[in-house]
Order: sequence, then C-alpha cells, then structure tokens
Amino acid sequence: MNQQIKAAAETYAAAAYGEALELLRTLGRIPAPSHQEDRRAAFCRDWLLEQGTEDVTIDGAKNVVCKIGCEDHRDLIVFAAHTDIVFPDTDPLPLREEDGRLFAPGIGDDTANLVNLLMGAKYLLRRKPRTQYGILIVCNACEEGLGNLKGAKELFRVYGSRIKAFYSFDGDMPGCCSTAVGSHRYRISCKTTGGHSYSACGNPSAIEILCRLVGKLYDIPLPTQAKTTCNVGRIEGGTTINSIAQACSILYEYRSSSQQCLEIMEERFRQAVDSCRDRGGELSVELLGVRPGNGSVDPAALEALTRRSEEIISSFCNGEIKRSPGSTDSNIPLSLGIPANTIGTVKGSLAHTREEWIECASLRTGLGIALSLMLLYTEM
Repeated sequence: MNQQIKAAAETYAAAAYGEALELLRTLGRIPAPSHQEDRRAAFCRDWLLEQGTEDVTIDGAKNVVCKIGCEDHRDLIVFAAHTDIVFPDTDPLPLREEDGRLFAPGIGDDTANLVNLLMGAKYLLRRKPRTQYGILIVCNACEEGLGNLKGAKELFRVYGSRIKAFYSFDGDMPGCCSTAVGSHRYRISCKTTGGHSYSACGNPSAIEILCRLVGKLYDIPLPTQAKTTCNVGRIEGGTTINSIAQACSILYEYRSSSQQCLEIMEERFRQAVDSCRDRGGELSVELLGVRPGNGSVDPAALEALTRRSEEIISSFCNGEIKRSPGSTDSNIPLSLGIPANTIGTVKGSLAHTREEWIECASLRTGLGIALSLMLLYTEM
C-alpha cells in the first residue's frame, strides 16, 4: 500500500474521530425506512454543502449525489453508502451509548458506514487533491429489502458506462464482497369459490392448490453452475377449520450469484406455476423485487480492484479478510460488467435488530480505510 496515502488517512481519521462520532449520534436518530429517506437525504445534502461543495443534488430516487472533479473527467469512480434502514420508524430513533458502544436500530447497517463516507468526502472537499477521475459521493436510497436497489439502479441509469469502478461502504470490518447474490421475489396468490367443508366437499381449495405448488417449487432442480437456493418464506390463507379456503398466498424467492442461473430458475418457476393452473383456482403472480447477479465482469479487472481493496483493509485491520458473496448495492454494477466492491468500515453486531450496536472506536479505523480507497484515485 502507498504509505503516503496511509499516513494521510490515519492522521485525518485520528483528528476527525470526535466529529465523526458526533455526526453518527445525530444521523443515527434520523429515521429512514426504504422509500422514506427524505429526512436523511436532506440532512446529508445540507451537511455536504456546509463542507464546501457546490455540486450536490437529490435525484428522483432520493439519492444524494455529490460531484468532485467531474468537470475535468468523463470517467467516474463512485463511493456510496445507503441511507435507508430496515426499520419502519418515522419518529426519531432511540439511541444510547454504553461501554464504548452506540446502540440504535440501523446504527451499523448502514449509518456508521454512511458517516465514514461523508467524512471521507469532507477531506476531499476541504483539501482538494487533484483527482485522476471524476468522483461521485453517493448517499443512496433503497438498498434494504423491498427497496430493491432502486437508488443504485437510478445511479447507473443516469451515469452508466461512465462509471469505471464502484465502492459501497456496507457491512462489518474486515469484509470485502466482490460477488453479487441476485434474487427474484414473488407473491403467488390463489382464489377459488370455496364453500362449506362438508356440503361443498370437492370444491377446489386455494390452500390445497398452493400446497401442491409449494411441493413443485421445492422439486425444481437447482442449477449447479453457481450456488443457487430457493425458499418459500410465508404462506397464509383460509378462514376457519370448516371452510374450504377461498384465498391463499405464498412468498417465494430464489437466489444465485449467477445471472444465468437466475434466468434458468425463472423459466422453471413459471413452468411450475403453469402446471397448477388446471386445479380449479385462479393463480396470479406478483413480482415483488429483482436483484441481479454477477454479469460479464472482466475477471482480471475485478480481481485487481479487490486485491487493492484487501491490501488497504489489511493495513488497518488484523485477521483474515472475509471475502464472501452478498446482496448489496454492488449487485447493480457487477451485473453490468463494472468492477465493484462492498467494504465494511465499522465493527458491531446484531444488524437488523433493534439491539444493533457498533464499537465507537471502530469508526476511526473504518474512516482510514474509506479515505485510503478514495485517495487511490488522486494524484497523491
């Protein structure tokens, strides 16, 4: 690793730690359910304006996009962290500090990573190093759950192939994800005439039809080109024990790190549904969300990007780096053939629970990692 970059990042992270922690205390209280990130987005935009940017906007997907050096370069490098959290709260979030830890819903996923993104952006805005590419600092919306990566999709719709590399700050240290796990999610519903369980015996049952379908879905042969999974996560229907169910629905998904495998699963899923359409019920399929898997990324370019990331992570963290597949904002560039990494810049636990926490001191280490990655694209 470039020792000049590391020294600059370490010095700044140490000096900025108190400010970063205070920013996390403030940002961590702002609610941000997927599709309702407006307050966090406005806060991030205004904060970046205070740091001296003259080019920051909130787009139609509620992404906060701050441009640095883009007037001098067509090619772009993106550094992003998502603003949304999994919790539906719209009132200020509960936050407490105890024994060197901050506790709050969403504090690690992804609020602390978002803070390190912002603090890294502040360094670039204040110090103004000459950049080798245009840099986009993106506080993006709708990463979680049924947000379906809406923010990242909009970013690539607008900037497309101008983006040459993408970094998402998300997850825990020392993690680096370079493989996208894609998914398709559905709600399948069935309606029938129903009736009394005795006098109308023989009428089609929505529950029976969908139970047959569930069996067929689990009997689908899974592609073997890459790890592929499927799951029925919920089933609901019927009214009472002595009524033939008029309505029933299931939630179903399949996942894979291969886009080809996802396409194979879609065809087999449709065939399974069609095979149950002659059972006397009305079947409907609602697509709830699509996350693409890996596309045709140049393996050498992706490996080079990932090795540079891991070299920086290793210089700040002890222990083996976790290189594991994941479903993150990096799914979008990877599906488009653009090298991307998702990198954790915080330590904590209990993500996606209301007891989630982060180690306050890890902000300093994570900011060093985030800023070092940014400085790779400057003339330092």
